[in-house]
Amino acid sequence: MDKNAIKKYAVWARKELIARVTQKAEQYEITEKKTTPTDADSIGGRVLTAAEKKQRQALIAKINQEGFEQVMEEVAYTWFNRFTALRFMEVNNYLPSHTRVFTNENGEFKPQILADAIQLDLEGLNMDKVFELKDANKTEELYKYLLITQCNALSGILPRMFQRLSDYTELLLPDYLLREGSVIEQMIALIPEEDWTDQVQIIGWLYQYYNSEKKDDVFAALKKNVKITKENIPAATQLFTPDWIVRYMVENSLGRLWLEGHPDVKEQFLPTEEEQSAYVDGNRDPEDTKWHYYLEEADQERSVQVQLDEIRKEYAALTPNQLKVIDPCCGSGHILAYMFDVLMKIYESYGYTTREAVASIVENNLYGLDIDERAAQLACFAVMMKARQYDRRFFSRGIQPHVYAIVESNHVDQFAVDYFCNGDAKLKAAMDAVLSELHDAKEYGSILTVTPQDWSALYDRFAEIMEDINMSRETALRELLPLVQVAEALAQKYDAYITNPPYLGNKSMSNNIASYLKNNFDGLKMDLFAVFVKKGFEMTTKHGVMGFMTPFVWMFISSFSELRSTIIENGSITSLVQLEYSGFDGATVPICTYTLTKVPVDTTGEYIKLSDFRGVDKQPLKTLEAVKNSSCGYRYSVKTNTFKLFPENVIAYWASRNFINLFEQCKRLDDIYPCKKGMTTGDNNKFLRMWYEISNLDIGSRYKYYCKGGGYRRWYGNGETVIDWIDNGRRLREFKGATLRNESYYFKRAVTWGLITSSKFSARAISDEYAIGDAGPICIPMETEYLYILAYLNSIVATYIMDFLNPTMNFSSGVIGSLPYISSDNVTTKQEINNLVTNNIDIAKKEWDSFEASWDFQHHPLLRKVSTVAEAFDQWQAECNDHFNKLKANEEELNRIFINIYGLQDELTSEVEDKDITVRKADLGRDIRSFISYAVGCMFGRYSIYKEGLIYAGGKWNYNDYENMAWIAEGKPEILSFYSKTHFFPDQDNIIPICDDEYFVDDIVHKFIEFVSVVYGTDNLHENIKFIADALGGKGQPKDVIRNYFLNDFYKDHCKIYQKRPIYWLFDSGKKNGFKALIYMHRYQPDTIARIRTDYVHEQQSRYRTAMADLEKRIDNAAAGERVKLNKELNKLQAQAEEIRVYEEKIHHLADQMISIDLDDGVKHNYALFQDVLAKIK
Repeated sequence: MDKNAIKKYAVWARKELIARVTQKAEQYEITEKKTTPTDADSIGGRVLTAAEKKQRQALIAKINQEGFEQVMEEVAYTWFNRFTALRFMEVNNYLPSHTRVFTNENGEFKPQILADAIQLDLEGLNMDKVFELKDANKTEELYKYLLITQCNALSGILPRMFQRLSDYTELLLPDYLLREGSVIEQMIALIPEEDWTDQVQIIGWLYQYYNSEKKDDVFAALKKNVKITKENIPAATQLFTPDWIVRYMVENSLGRLWLEGHPDVKEQFLPTEEEQSAYVDGNRDPEDTKWHYYLEEADQERSVQVQLDEIRKEYAALTPNQLKVIDPCCGSGHILAYMFDVLMKIYESYGYTTREAVASIVENNLYGLDIDERAAQLACFAVMMKARQYDRRFFSRGIQPHVYAIVESNHVDQFAVDYFCNGDAKLKAAMDAVLSELHDAKEYGSILTVTPQDWSALYDRFAEIMEDINMSRETALRELLPLVQVAEALAQKYDAYITNPPYLGNKSMSNNIASYLKNNFDGLKMDLFAVFVKKGFEMTTKHGVMGFMTPFVWMFISSFSELRSTIIENGSITSLVQLEYSGFDGATVPICTYTLTKVPVDTTGEYIKLSDFRGVDKQPLKTLEAVKNSSCGYRYSVKTNTFKLFPENVIAYWASRNFINLFEQCKRLDDIYPCKKGMTTGDNNKFLRMWYEISNLDIGSRYKYYCKGGGYRRWYGNGETVIDWIDNGRRLREFKGATLRNESYYFKRAVTWGLITSSKFSARAISDEYAIGDAGPICIPMETEYLYILAYLNSIVATYIMDFLNPTMNFSSGVIGSLPYISSDNVTTKQEINNLVTNNIDIAKKEWDSFEASWDFQHHPLLRKVSTVAEAFDQWQAECNDHFNKLKANEEELNRIFINIYGLQDELTSEVEDKDITVRKADLGRDIRSFISYAVGCMFGRYSIYKEGLIYAGGKWNYNDYENMAWIAEGKPEILSFYSKTHFFPDQDNIIPICDDEYFVDDIVHKFIEFVSVVYGTDNLHENIKFIADALGGKGQPKDVIRNYFLNDFYKDHCKIYQKRPIYWLFDSGKKNGFKALIYMHRYQPDTIARIRTDYVHEQQSRYRTAMADLEKRIDNAAAGERVKLNKELNKLQAQAEEIRVYEEKIHHLADQMISIDLDDGVKHNYALFQDVLAKIK
């Protein structure tokens, strides 16, 4: 099956159908902005038929209720479903007429229904109209008539998919369906006919992909804080469940329930060893219906087995027709279809005929619910097609599945309710309860709790009014019957509850859903899927079974601890398969699938860990291998109560006995030392700044260093953020959104780490100068244990334990605090640890401070007492390698020590991979770019080659300070004496132009070459410039390469280094490079822009005019070949001149305003003031 072709078609078909349906609405003068009155008798000069008028009125009413865009979406989706259903039925010869609707018998896009029109025997077909349209050669109109008639004819057997088309959906059936490029023609052309023989797969993938772009739109809106509404929940949460996971869930829940009560039929249901081997190898018989994903139960302890034997007596008493199974989030019906297959085997083993089994499954066993009406249509269709697969005459039996779209009672006609109840108090009480409990039901779906009623009495009343002639009868049947059907499905108990529930985090929920969860499922409100697991326990029978596919975060993180307690206290895990992190195609979260039983006995379950097997295709294969071979090395048998030994009952099923002993025998880290998370500002843009945005004079007074986590880095670093702490945090305390939790732990020496990381866990040392944020939790050991704790957290032992407790990207203070802690009593060992850690911190700090993002940056590492950049780089590279290797050796020794302390010699080795060492090796391209950045800093006076550290980043600017620095450097040879041979001072006006030629004396390339000559001397200047150019890459002369770097790449690099908070601002006229100039934000003055305009922009314009005049003269006197070249140059100059002319107008406007900036406002705010004349930050 070509999923790419299916996706291409489905995504395109949605857009195409919405466009065509909207066109049809416009033909009836119904648009989003304007609609001709409802009671219009004619449109565009054409008189409407009575049917058209009625349909148009119904359409307008629906639009008034739901909105134009939503109705167009719904109608397009409805026709997509119908086309899908018709195509499936024609390919599989399931159409009662046995006449193809879209193709001929050869599969060509030549509809058989059109060719055989005069021989058709379709209910409701008007042959006079057929002859009339055929004689008039109105082929398109005839085809639409036949298509609608075919849909109406199918409404008797498939009423939910093909409800009789007398409503507005018929009115909006797109035109020109027979043309090349139509939705139908493309379906035939893009999706091979053989793909339509796999009902579950084709329908499921079409359903998923049709909604994929809308899903993207919903989540894009979510990033703009637009919550997911009930109309968009289906698109946001739909996810097609892979076939192998469906088989696993159903076989190990419903299948297990039956086999445990009827073990004598195992041989009929389970494959032999030879059959399983063939299946694993890919040799699969299409007629094979064995349960290949069934995990045989582990051996149970005797006392547990005795309890289970008693429960299984209840299972043994069940007959097939008594089983009730449900998928409460059925989507396109994949799980329902396979439950049908499993039930068929159960019935057949019990002696039922195929016909009896099919009828009983549809009538008695199978239930499905979904909040999306179109999904429910597909699911109902899937069940009907599955029934037809087993019973060729099923369509004639008049049986309909219990598969329903959730309906809500918000707009029920009260007259219809009164008519239905007919004065009967019991009926009235029952209906009132149903109406009350299903209010806003489409918002909440199957998590609603519905009170059981006397359903028989309600259905008897529906049967009674079926032949009534009261004017409210039709409304009662249309509005009230679906409500009662849904209410009954939600109220009754099921033997098996199997689903892939919606994944919807609380930050994405509408206010209504969030409020409902808080009031009814408070401990489970982090994600909607957790609520569905809890509902599984509520909606199943006393010893019912469940199957789920959900994100696997519930197994580990603190916010799902109540869900774990619910499962462990009220039942047990019978099996679980944890997929590799990206092992499910289509999900953006890591997945697991598992089966539960509502039997609170300490049973031993079977667990399969696929995390070492990368790739979507390997997941089912490795699962099958584990089913076949319990000794495969990644299958585990674990008692449910084992998880109670772990912090917050984490499901660390692969833990060894040694590992479990750690939790039985050791204290938690936070039992000894506090592990805390810090404040939530409520508005980081308001209170937090990167340290380099503000005046450095304010750091330590108004601003304090702020612990905010950061990326993967051990020992030291990631200090880049400061917080506004003026008057001891007064502004924060006054801000309603801020929470200053655990304030007594601020400004203390601590160990910190990042709350969320996409890599491994890493801990760092911080001083007592830091305030603590919620994204940078801390542990505060006593002084003598400080280095020991840091070493432990960065050791392979802690990583190993965390992989059990929390193999996600979230490392809360609770997770780290739950680590088992052993403090070594050996003084020599502790001293060795302290020495190693001290050395590690020194190495990490030196490396971190070698880059200008550090607030302790002193000078660039390529500034050395050598005469060439190449030699400087070689020395730097050697230092980096030494530090890297030393740090690696230290970390490996610490690992060895902690492995011994924790007794994990049989499970861990001390080796550390190079990729896990968090100091950087030398990188020629990166380091040359950073050298250029440092040079620019010296050009602006941020740094000076005559003094280490940050020289100017706010306060009063004094040019003379730099001359004094040079003088001091010359007077004291031991301080950077090499650089005093010549002088390099900052640019006086804080404006450095970047041009494609050396138009100005302070041109940036000229200044950079001057910088290199001062730093390394003039003797090797050409060699040094060439070395730098080669490191940058690119073609041409070295000077041209450097100029191109400044023109095209320098600012991108700068924005990257400074995390989109540039401190050097690029004034940029546009893509033609008409004008570019840098300024240093901290030296900005209100007249800076005026000086840019008069001293540089105007000067550049004058140079362009002169250059163009010169070129024009040269062109007049040039030979033909030379003239082409000169014209090209002239065209370039003219484009630049025009670009700078437009730019001058913009900059003139800003220059006149004399805008002031406040560094405390940060780069984002200040940069936006000048966004029209500055380069875009990328």
